[in-house]
Amino acid sequence: MPEVLISFAFYLVLCSWQCTKLLHFVDLNIYRHPANPVVRPGIYHWRRVVTFNPGVIRENGTVYLFERAAGNLRPFICYIGMLSSRDGVTFRNVYDSPVFTPEMAGSSYGSVQDPRVVKLDNSYYMTYAFRPYAWSSHPTGYGVPESFQTDFPGFDGDPVKNMTRSGIARSDDLHHWKHYRWATPEGIDDRDVILFPERINGRYAMLRRPLLPEGTGNKTDRPGIRISFSEDMEHWTDPVLVAKPEFDWESNRIGGSIPPVRTDEGWLVIYHGVEKTDEKLNTVIYRVGAMILDINDPSKVIKRCTRFIMEPETYYEKYGLYIPNVIFPTGAYKEGDKLYIYYGVCDTAIALAIVDIDELLLFIDKYSV
Repeated sequence: MPEVLISFAFYLVLCSWQCTKLLHFVDLNIYRHPANPVVRPGIYHWRRVVTFNPGVIRENGTVYLFERAAGNLRPFICYIGMLSSRDGVTFRNVYDSPVFTPEMAGSSYGSVQDPRVVKLDNSYYMTYAFRPYAWSSHPTGYGVPESFQTDFPGFDGDPVKNMTRSGIARSDDLHHWKHYRWATPEGIDDRDVILFPERINGRYAMLRRPLLPEGTGNKTDRPGIRISFSEDMEHWTDPVLVAKPEFDWESNRIGGSIPPVRTDEGWLVIYHGVEKTDEKLNTVIYRVGAMILDINDPSKVIKRCTRFIMEPETYYEKYGLYIPNVIFPTGAYKEGDKLYIYYGVCDTAIALAIVDIDELLLFIDKYSV
């Protein structure tokens, strides 16, 4: 009889532990690193004002981070710099100059923005957004900055000639980059272009967020996530809608964030959702959502979490130089069962969050549609 009681007691303890573990999974614990922001502006003139929205890749035990950085807001010319870290927390600038510049994309007056980096076919590819002529920005301190077209020699100010086009840069060693292909055509404002980290049924795949004009048959009232495929990274299929804004916290628009992550359940897609909270003041909140796409046909959504997985909570996520209440992931890597996510905060600095992948998948499953 004592042995039975001991066994029953052990069983209760085990059940209690399993229930606690399950509840912990459902609650979704995303760990913000206490060293945040892990990357801050300064040191060099071209990054003295802001650094944010980085591409990230981990190779041979080193984390390489490719920052979007600017030394001025008027004009707001952005460059891409390279940093490295052995622990993923303490970063140093690899070079005292950018590794990719607007001039390398075709215009010394332009801006290269929001790099995402993947390794494909033993080469490295960086997607980036490109504006031929940088705007000048005037932060308000409470909402989206007031931005105006800068006067540049030879440019007449026509906004049609200054739409955001997305490109692909290529490198064989992560250090030396060259423009490789245009991912999107001229004449359409298209950003949040993100390559999948492997071919799918022999083809390259990329997420994108085009602002499609009237009459295309594809227009939605608010920008959403679309997908295109290619045999050569030069000729892409027409963008097919994957997901559009569905919930209040993403009511203004959604767009892809980090490169998709392969899991046993499908492609894990982390994306950003924007809610406009005051039309007159132009105040917004950027939050983070998650969905699962079919592993063989990523145009199909298997699960989509109705709840955001992150929102601005800390001081550095709520207050910054450029725009408050913004968290914007653009890079991540897997290590063991953890996903290390790097994200821009208030378009001012870069922070790190860590989440258990199985825990995240359970959270998506519980609150999916």
